[in-house]
Amino acid sequence: MRSFPTDFVWGAATASYQIEGAWNEDGKGPSIWDAFTKIPGKIAEGQHADVGCDHYHRIEEDVALMARMGLKAYRFSIAWSRIYPTGRGEVNPAGIAFYSRLIDELLKHDITPWVTLYHWDLPLALQLELDGWLNPELPEHFAEYARTCFAAFGDRVKHWITLNEPWVVSILGFGNGMMAPGRISQDEPYLVGHQLLRAHAKAVAIYRQEFQTSQAGQIGITNNCDWREPKTDSPEDQAAAQRALEFFLGWFADPVYRGDYPAVMREWLGDRLPQFTEEERKLLVGSSDFFGLNHYTTMYAADKRAGEIVKLSPTGNGGISEDQDVELTADPAWQTSSMGWAMVPWGCRRLLQWIDERYDHPPVVITENGCALDDELVDGQVHDEMRVEFLNSYLGACHDAIESGVDLRGYFVWSLMDNFEWALGFTKRFGIHYVDYETGERYPKDSAIALVKIVAQNGLE
Repeated sequence: MRSFPTDFVWGAATASYQIEGAWNEDGKGPSIWDAFTKIPGKIAEGQHADVGCDHYHRIEEDVALMARMGLKAYRFSIAWSRIYPTGRGEVNPAGIAFYSRLIDELLKHDITPWVTLYHWDLPLALQLELDGWLNPELPEHFAEYARTCFAAFGDRVKHWITLNEPWVVSILGFGNGMMAPGRISQDEPYLVGHQLLRAHAKAVAIYRQEFQTSQAGQIGITNNCDWREPKTDSPEDQAAAQRALEFFLGWFADPVYRGDYPAVMREWLGDRLPQFTEEERKLLVGSSDFFGLNHYTTMYAADKRAGEIVKLSPTGNGGISEDQDVELTADPAWQTSSMGWAMVPWGCRRLLQWIDERYDHPPVVITENGCALDDELVDGQVHDEMRVEFLNSYLGACHDAIESGVDLRGYFVWSLMDNFEWALGFTKRFGIHYVDYETGERYPKDSAIALVKIVAQNGLE
């Protein structure tokens, strides 16, 4: 038995658009995802999340699932357009009431809420009227939305995350068009990323100046990153792996911990990468009370200087490949999930150690980790031995990282239940609870039972 710290946070995570449904009920305005899913050919099998997991109408049932598992924490996101139907203007009281009810239900069961303010579902009106995250005005509107949430929920919410995976918003939303709003560009991702960082900094400044002292909470940002292992021991491949990590995680973490984008991005991108003002730098540095990390897989990185153009592609989550000259590959011996993502637990440990060294030993919370598998319901149960193995191996890697000195303080499995997986619709299942979309019934998987044991024992077999 390997024990985790007694105050280690065990949780599960979800996102508003993926589970809530009720997309146009009780005054909610449409989001960019409500619109994007209606465009033919954008989503697998033409699916959408108008109903999703129907969480909006099933709060009590879903919180009861968490309580039976013994989860200590639940990470969920707030739908901006449920609070502000057009992203600005008048607040929707029904939206405030919904999330207030959810928070109260969690606290009633001794489950700590961790709230993400933005998980990709921008109010549609802001996209149509202001060109979305390309507009330098967007951070001001986000900051006002954040202030409303702090005021309404901060008496009970003590853990805030401003943005979930700004890399995905930038690259998949504005680079290759896989995600809403579906734009394709070589330059817009860097402009969008800049506004997202400004929005984060402004929201944190409001929280710290107006709420943190009285509410005694924490606030941070969650970034995603896959580990990049050098394909060979050559200096070129080692440099390529480091460059890939800096273009991926450093892009959004360096400004928060170091005050600017990585030097390699400045060198390679030149004027395509925006500049921060001195005031913005001051707001950004130290603007996260913890290092939120979403991690799923690992790939080998090799230097690519053949001169050919690599088309913009989500393969391997590499970003804009031609801006990095990095070739990504996987070991064919690695097990893969139904997403095609390799299961490489030692990559998780190495990434945690890289973060620890580069950013001077910050407190880290894994805000997402999990795998998608093709689950089958048999007599009311899902036997998913591979997911149990995944959880045990990745938690083992987390434990190894802690023993090596990493200040890892929590782990949230993705996801609490099967849900709408963005452009892939309902075809991929990440949940530790099976959801039957015809009946709405939830069924625990073997992985949920395994996680119950880990939480109850606060250790790892």
